[in-house]
Amino acid sequence: MNKKIIKVKGLVRTYRKGKVKTYAVRGVDFELNEGDFAALMGPSGSGKSTILHQIGILDKPTEGRIIIEGEDINNLSEGQKTRFRLERIGFVFQQYELIPELTALENVYLPLMVNKGKDKKTLELCRKILIDLDLGERMEHYPHELSGGEQQRVSIARALVKNPKIILADEPTANLDSEAGRKIMSILKQLNKKYKITIVVVNHEREFEKYFNKIIWIKDGQIEKIDK
Repeated sequence: MNKKIIKVKGLVRTYRKGKVKTYAVRGVDFELNEGDFAALMGPSGSGKSTILHQIGILDKPTEGRIIIEGEDINNLSEGQKTRFRLERIGFVFQQYELIPELTALENVYLPLMVNKGKDKKTLELCRKILIDLDLGERMEHYPHELSGGEQQRVSIARALVKNPKIILADEPTANLDSEAGRKIMSILKQLNKKYKITIVVVNHEREFEKYFNKIIWIKDGQIEKIDK
């Protein structure tokens, strides 16, 4: 029996502007198994990224529960939420979110320094991951010296180095050309298979459907259907 790693129950997210209440997410329910490579797909503005941000504890639901590895994350204190994000979830963003003053190696190493400080063994791990992602000759380069695809691979390395159970990727191919986008999706699929990491990708490009074992279709803040 597959182990459930993420459970989303009755998820609602509303925003208020004056007296006007807008629903971004309307009562979403789904579960993901350990090792799933899943997509949240649907048109722009459908609520995909909002759902991902709730799972990643980057935003707080208006209603509902999110249970990750058996833990209801809504019950965590702010400090516990920060540590949960830092230690157990890897993030890959559309805009890469790299620090321009740091090299590729330093960008990957930075999240680990928060807990461990400077550590030679950890630095070697960062180097190994960058080499595995075909960035061995680029690790001392700064973000502006890297292509978009290379920057996104640095972002993936930064997510992977924490050895997370879950990686959340928000439109990771949106700023890339078709070839670079396919390479990023192939890398994520390889990581999913090799390390059994549960990966959730926000995506709207139909050509990438073949990579996923589960697709959750979102429309107007609700689940339209789930393809397995």
